[in-house]
Amino acid sequence: MSNITSRRLFLAGSAAAFGLWSAPAMAFSTAKAETLIGNVVSDINRIISSGKPESAMLRDFEKIFAKYADGARIGQLVLGPASRAATAAQRKNFAKAYQTYISRKYGRRFREFIGGSIEIQGAKAVKSFYEVTALAKLSGEAPFKLQFIVADKNGRFIDIKIEGISLIKAERTEIGSMLDKRKGNIDQLIADLMATG
Repeated sequence: MSNITSRRLFLAGSAAAFGLWSAPAMAFSTAKAETLIGNVVSDINRIISSGKPESAMLRDFEKIFAKYADGARIGQLVLGPASRAATAAQRKNFAKAYQTYISRKYGRRFREFIGGSIEIQGAKAVKSFYEVTALAKLSGEAPFKLQFIVADKNGRFIDIKIEGISLIKAERTEIGSMLDKRKGNIDQLIADLMATG
Protein backbone atom coordinates (compact mmCIF):
# COMPACT_ATOMS: atom_id res chain seq x y z
CA MET A 1 0.00 0.00 0.00
CA SER A 2 1.48 3.37 -0.97
CA ASN A 3 1.98 6.14 1.59
CA ILE A 4 -0.61 8.29 -0.21
CA THR A 5 -3.17 5.47 -0.21
CA SER A 6 -2.42 4.74 3.44
CA ARG A 7 -2.93 8.39 4.39
CA ARG A 8 -6.14 8.62 2.39
CA LEU A 9 -7.43 5.44 4.02
CA PHE A 10 -6.64 6.90 7.41
CA LEU A 11 -8.18 10.29 6.74
CA ALA A 12 -11.30 9.00 5.03
CA GLY A 13 -11.56 6.41 7.75
CA SER A 14 -11.84 9.27 10.17
CA ALA A 15 -15.11 10.22 8.54
CA ALA A 16 -16.32 6.65 8.74
CA ALA A 17 -15.37 6.34 12.35
CA PHE A 18 -17.47 9.24 13.53
CA GLY A 19 -21.00 8.82 12.39
CA LEU A 20 -20.71 7.57 8.84
CA TRP A 21 -20.73 3.98 9.97
CA SER A 22 -24.46 3.86 10.57
CA ALA A 23 -27.71 5.64 11.20
CA PRO A 24 -30.90 4.95 13.13
CA ALA A 25 -32.92 2.16 11.53
CA MET A 26 -35.53 3.32 8.99
CA ALA A 27 -37.08 2.28 5.70
CA PHE A 28 -34.19 2.98 3.41
CA SER A 29 -33.71 4.09 -0.17
CA THR A 30 -30.94 5.52 -2.33
CA ALA A 31 -32.17 9.04 -1.56
CA LYS A 32 -32.12 8.42 2.20
CA ALA A 33 -28.68 6.82 2.02
CA GLU A 34 -27.37 9.87 0.18
CA THR A 35 -29.02 12.25 2.63
CA LEU A 36 -27.64 10.29 5.58
CA ILE A 37 -24.05 10.60 4.41
CA GLY A 38 -24.51 14.30 3.60
CA ASN A 39 -25.96 15.03 7.04
CA VAL A 40 -23.21 13.24 8.91
CA VAL A 41 -20.50 14.99 6.91
CA SER A 42 -22.10 18.27 8.00
CA ASP A 43 -22.06 17.18 11.64
CA ILE A 44 -18.39 16.23 11.40
CA ASN A 45 -17.52 19.56 9.79
CA ARG A 46 -19.33 21.38 12.59
CA ILE A 47 -17.17 19.69 15.22
CA ILE A 48 -13.97 20.30 13.26
CA SER A 49 -14.70 24.01 12.98
CA SER A 50 -15.96 24.36 16.57
CA GLY A 51 -12.61 25.61 17.89
CA LYS A 52 -12.85 23.29 20.89
CA PRO A 53 -9.69 21.81 22.41
CA GLU A 54 -8.73 18.35 21.15
CA SER A 55 -9.94 16.56 24.29
CA ALA A 56 -13.43 18.02 23.87
CA MET A 57 -13.47 17.22 20.16
CA LEU A 58 -12.55 13.59 20.91
CA ARG A 59 -15.46 13.34 23.35
CA ASP A 60 -17.80 14.78 20.70
CA PHE A 61 -16.52 12.33 18.10
CA GLU A 62 -17.14 9.39 20.42
CA LYS A 63 -20.67 10.64 21.09
CA ILE A 64 -21.32 10.69 17.34
CA PHE A 65 -19.98 7.16 17.01
CA ALA A 66 -22.12 5.98 19.94
CA LYS A 67 -25.21 7.64 18.49
CA TYR A 68 -24.97 6.46 14.90
CA ALA A 69 -22.81 3.33 14.81
CA ASP A 70 -23.97 -0.27 15.03
CA GLY A 71 -21.16 -0.92 17.46
CA ALA A 72 -21.93 -4.61 17.91
CA ARG A 73 -21.83 -5.32 14.18
CA ILE A 74 -18.71 -3.23 13.61
CA GLY A 75 -16.99 -4.95 16.51
CA GLN A 76 -17.86 -8.36 15.08
CA LEU A 77 -16.56 -7.41 11.63
CA VAL A 78 -13.33 -5.89 12.92
CA LEU A 79 -12.61 -8.70 15.41
CA GLY A 80 -13.02 -11.14 12.54
CA PRO A 81 -12.78 -14.91 13.14
CA ALA A 82 -11.94 -14.34 16.81
CA SER A 83 -15.47 -13.03 17.36
CA ARG A 84 -16.85 -16.54 16.86
CA ALA A 85 -14.82 -17.86 19.78
CA ALA A 86 -15.53 -14.86 22.03
CA THR A 87 -18.22 -14.93 24.68
CA ALA A 88 -21.21 -12.61 24.44
CA ALA A 89 -19.70 -10.46 27.20
CA GLN A 90 -16.36 -10.26 25.39
CA ARG A 91 -18.03 -9.21 22.14
CA LYS A 92 -19.98 -6.50 23.99
CA ASN A 93 -16.89 -5.27 25.84
CA PHE A 94 -14.80 -5.32 22.67
CA ALA A 95 -17.40 -3.23 20.81
CA LYS A 96 -17.30 -0.61 23.58
CA ALA A 97 -13.48 -0.64 23.78
CA TYR A 98 -13.18 -0.38 20.02
CA GLN A 99 -15.55 2.58 19.99
CA THR A 100 -13.26 4.41 22.41
CA TYR A 101 -10.11 3.33 20.58
CA ILE A 102 -11.24 4.34 17.11
CA SER A 103 -12.62 7.67 18.36
CA ARG A 104 -9.19 8.56 19.72
CA LYS A 105 -7.24 7.07 16.81
CA TYR A 106 -9.05 8.92 14.06
CA GLY A 107 -10.18 11.95 16.04
CA ARG A 108 -6.65 13.23 16.41
CA ARG A 109 -6.32 13.41 12.62
CA PHE A 110 -9.48 15.38 11.98
CA ARG A 111 -7.71 18.72 11.92
CA GLU A 112 -6.27 17.62 8.57
CA PHE A 113 -9.80 18.02 7.15
CA ILE A 114 -9.85 21.74 7.93
CA GLY A 115 -10.04 23.63 4.66
CA GLY A 116 -11.12 20.54 2.75
CA SER A 117 -14.47 19.07 1.82
CA ILE A 118 -16.29 15.85 1.08
CA GLU A 119 -18.87 16.24 -1.68
CA ILE A 120 -21.62 13.68 -2.21
CA GLN A 121 -21.90 12.66 -5.87
CA GLY A 122 -24.75 10.15 -5.81
CA ALA A 123 -26.04 6.82 -4.56
CA LYS A 124 -27.12 3.51 -6.04
CA ALA A 125 -28.60 0.24 -4.83
CA VAL A 126 -26.22 -2.72 -5.04
CA LYS A 127 -27.75 -6.07 -3.97
CA SER A 128 -28.50 -5.79 -0.22
CA PHE A 129 -26.89 -2.40 0.34
CA TYR A 130 -26.54 1.13 -0.99
CA GLU A 131 -23.30 2.61 -2.24
CA VAL A 132 -22.93 6.35 -1.77
CA THR A 133 -20.11 7.88 -3.81
CA ALA A 134 -18.34 11.00 -2.64
CA LEU A 135 -15.34 13.06 -3.68
CA ALA A 136 -12.86 14.04 -0.99
CA LYS A 137 -10.92 17.26 -1.53
CA LEU A 138 -8.25 17.77 1.11
CA SER A 139 -5.61 20.45 1.29
CA GLY A 140 -2.46 19.36 -0.51
CA GLU A 141 -4.08 16.19 -1.89
CA ALA A 142 -5.42 15.30 -5.31
CA PRO A 143 -9.20 14.66 -5.05
CA PHE A 144 -10.10 11.02 -4.52
CA LYS A 145 -13.31 9.00 -4.51
CA LEU A 146 -14.91 7.27 -1.56
CA GLN A 147 -17.69 4.68 -1.51
CA PHE A 148 -19.79 4.53 1.65
CA ILE A 149 -21.65 1.24 2.13
CA VAL A 150 -25.07 1.44 3.80
CA ALA A 151 -26.98 -1.76 4.58
CA ASP A 152 -30.47 -1.97 3.10
CA LYS A 153 -31.73 -4.20 5.92
CA ASN A 154 -31.52 -1.60 8.66
CA GLY A 155 -30.13 1.56 7.07
CA ARG A 156 -26.86 1.28 8.95
CA PHE A 157 -23.45 2.20 7.60
CA ILE A 158 -21.18 -0.84 7.49
CA ASP A 159 -18.04 0.05 5.52
CA ILE A 160 -16.16 2.59 3.45
CA LYS A 161 -13.89 1.97 0.49
CA ILE A 162 -11.02 4.30 -0.32
CA GLU A 163 -9.32 3.62 -3.65
CA GLY A 164 -10.86 0.16 -3.51
CA ILE A 165 -9.55 -0.63 -0.04
CA SER A 166 -12.12 -1.59 2.60
CA LEU A 167 -11.72 0.24 5.90
CA ILE A 168 -13.21 -2.75 7.76
CA LYS A 169 -10.66 -5.10 6.22
CA ALA A 170 -7.78 -2.74 7.02
CA GLU A 171 -8.94 -2.40 10.62
CA ARG A 172 -9.47 -6.17 10.89
CA THR A 173 -5.85 -6.73 9.84
CA GLU A 174 -4.58 -4.29 12.45
CA ILE A 175 -6.76 -5.62 15.25
CA GLY A 176 -5.82 -9.19 14.27
CA SER A 177 -2.14 -8.29 14.58
CA MET A 178 -2.76 -6.72 17.98
CA LEU A 179 -4.58 -9.85 19.10
CA ASP A 180 -1.76 -12.10 17.86
CA LYS A 181 0.74 -10.11 19.94
CA ARG A 182 -1.43 -10.88 22.95
CA LYS A 183 -1.54 -14.58 22.06
CA GLY A 184 -5.28 -14.47 21.36
CA ASN A 185 -6.19 -13.00 24.75
CA ILE A 186 -9.31 -10.97 23.93
CA ASP A 187 -9.66 -9.61 27.46
CA GLN A 188 -6.12 -8.22 27.32
CA LEU A 189 -6.84 -6.67 23.91
CA ILE A 190 -9.98 -5.02 25.32
CA ALA A 191 -8.05 -3.60 28.28
CA ASP A 192 -5.28 -2.28 26.04
CA LEU A 193 -7.71 -0.66 23.59
CA MET A 194 -9.42 1.13 26.47
CA ALA A 195 -6.07 2.33 27.79
CA THR A 196 -4.87 3.66 24.43
CA GLY A 197 -4.89 7.41 24.68
